Amino acid sequence: MNSAQKSGDELVKIFFDLPQDMSPISSESLWAEPVGASLYRLRNAPFYMRGVSEQDIVRAEENDGRLMVTGIVDRGGHSTYRIFLPEHTSEHQFEKDWIPLHELGCIYERATRRLIAIDVPPNADIYSVYEVLEKGEKDQLWEFQEGLCGHPLRNPPPIKPNA
Repeated sequence: MNSAQKSGDELVKIFFDLPQDMSPISSESLWAEPVGASLYRLRNAPFYMRGVSEQDIVRAEENDGRLMVTGIVDRGGHSTYRIFLPEHTSEHQFEKDWIPLHELGCIYERATRRLIAIDVPPNADIYSVYEVLEKGEKDQLWEFQEGLCGHPLRNPPPIKPNA
């Protein structure tokens, strides 16, 4: 269940244009909560769009009757991953394999039987989540991709001065 489903807030659909070489679809819609003039807080994790996560605040403008995202204003501290299940994975097997991620505070939403978006909230240990995702891939439970790591990292690479 995603946070959009948990909330009684008035939500709207906003749309992201997707790079044609990166996705089988041309745009993706997400639920969002209006928070100001042309500003919206994302309320679910994207399946295809990279570079955004739940709770990020984006700017969107109406275009042909749709709210199209024009930029990212602020980060919400969440991370997004997506997993792709093998064809033979049963629902029962996935629920069992999901337990370690659930215990770390992650939630998921399905696009299809095989494509799942994972929201990692700010209070989750991103390093433990990543270890579980890597182990699942190594054990051939799924393949995974990072949509956005919004968590602070322990040892970020140094910033190089301009030469």
